[in-house]
Amino acid sequence: MNKKVLGLSFGRKLSNTDIMVKTALMECEKEGCEVKFFRVDEMDIKPCTGCISCVVGMTTGRGKGGCPLQDDFHILDEAIMECDAVIIGTPTYECSPTGRFKTVCDRLGPSHDITFRKATYDEGKAAGKSEDELPDARSFKKRVGAFISVGGAMTKNWLAFTLPTMYQMTMSMGIDVIDAHEYFGAMACEHVLGNEPEMERSRQMGKNILEALKAQDENDEVKRMKWCGDEQGICPVCHMNMLTVSPDRKAIECPVCGIRGTFKLGEGGALDVSFSEEEQNRSRLRWAGKLEHSTEIKTQAVPPGQIPNLKELKQPYIGYAE
Repeated sequence: MNKKVLGLSFGRKLSNTDIMVKTALMECEKEGCEVKFFRVDEMDIKPCTGCISCVVGMTTGRGKGGCPLQDDFHILDEAIMECDAVIIGTPTYECSPTGRFKTVCDRLGPSHDITFRKATYDEGKAAGKSEDELPDARSFKKRVGAFISVGGAMTKNWLAFTLPTMYQMTMSMGIDVIDAHEYFGAMACEHVLGNEPEMERSRQMGKNILEALKAQDENDEVKRMKWCGDEQGICPVCHMNMLTVSPDRKAIECPVCGIRGTFKLGEGGALDVSFSEEEQNRSRLRWAGKLEHSTEIKTQAVPPGQIPNLKELKQPYIGYAE
């Protein structure tokens, strides 16, 4: 299979996370895929400063979403643009992914939002700009992804925010996540290499990625998007089980997708949750949801200069208590 699969580990060298991601990659390599692996903690990736030059450049037509920070991010970015699938693994620190994981998410964020990039690309093409002046056209190809979270805790709720938060990395780029696995209770085994069920689950993840890539070649979108995770989840889009309740307690929302649904008690007291097709389509994991947000930014974000005496207003705060 002539496909490229990228593995990203946010764990330590030869840690559980490293091994599980590499095990999944090995299954892909067996079928002829070209694989690449990064241990992201060993890369120099600086935190996003919030300068928003990436977004401003795209929305004004003066840039293509690049970041002014000089570090290793461009290496990671190129690998993501080049791949057809990505397998991402992170250990769980304080119920959620690592700090470095969030740093990478922030750097990808709006600069890689496909609705921003597509609008900038199309407008630039219409204006006669060259490919070098436009967002990377590889941004728009279909990709699939899978998540692995690892936690030592014997109870799953100590990993509660990890898998849902991992969507922050794939969300803006429109990568379709087709598998997710939670390895909890890792402290009860010296190393995942001694835990055959977990090793087999990692192999299966690689096989699931392969099936999705084959379906893509066959133009079978239903099969390509088939969810292979451990649980179907409550949300039909992201397949996570996390919900928030509206202030009036009459609706629920999926925090990952940002979509609202209804709920009622079903047979045996089970919670029956429903999301309309309209709401599912506006999930931020889908094009319409991302377009809704990028349009919001383009139409409602005010330009500088709206507060004429802002410089003077800031004066009392300069250096205060620092």
